Amino acid sequence: MSMWDYKDEKDFKEKCGYDIDGTWYPRVTKIIDIKSKPALYYYYGEAASYKAAQDSTKKAAEEGTLIHETSEAILLGKNPEVPQIIKPAISAFCDFIERNNIQTSPELVERRIINKDERYAGTIDAMVLMDGKFGVMDIKTSQGIYRDYNLQTSAYMEALAHEYKNLQTRWIMRIDQIHSCINCPATMRPKGDRKKIRRPWPRKGPVCADDAHEWGELKGLIEVKEFPNWKSDFAAFLGAKILWEWENENWLKKVKYI
Repeated sequence: MSMWDYKDEKDFKEKCGYDIDGTWYPRVTKIIDIKSKPALYYYYGEAASYKAAQDSTKKAAEEGTLIHETSEAILLGKNPEVPQIIKPAISAFCDFIERNNIQTSPELVERRIINKDERYAGTIDAMVLMDGKFGVMDIKTSQGIYRDYNLQTSAYMEALAHEYKNLQTRWIMRIDQIHSCINCPATMRPKGDRKKIRRPWPRKGPVCADDAHEWGELKGLIEVKEFPNWKSDFAAFLGAKILWEWENENWLKKVKYI
């Protein structure tokens, strides 16, 4: 969303931040949107049309939101009804949580964070105990774990580190669901009406032609990466924040942020 896409000050404040105790703070995820996203541009470039790409992206986002909300409800100790469309992903999530004895509590799930010194706010997915370490866990439903996520989670870590002296690390957990080819190592990700086929790299033997795969049943996939050091990422986040403030200077003046 560009600086021209806001109707007025109220619209800008609602879309870009939070009002907390009478003070408005820009949102972490909105700040890092200033960073370019080459993979997204490539996706739009190879789509049949801009509208087709938007429709697919919207449907994929709805599915991702469903996975996200359901997994958070489970972390909150609830027993949500799981729609058939995301059952493989949620089954894999539940199995991972149980096998790794991941522990949390309701007050540590979907928690608002504020950094009053650097003036930003956000909402974390969860703070958990995993592998004997206490840290921030951010849930994603994307095709991969991208470096942008380090900026986002570093902002969370810096805001929480003053309050939680035992905060040690952060994890990105990617929840997905894929088909695997019965005859070769390729996989296919059916999300947003887009069937993305991936071939292993480096290659592990012959791979079927795109129209010759035999796909197995849809199965959930969990990928977790730990990023214990956040200081350099946080410095980059502050750089992105300066650029975002520059881009939105007129609006920020109108809402009296600067």
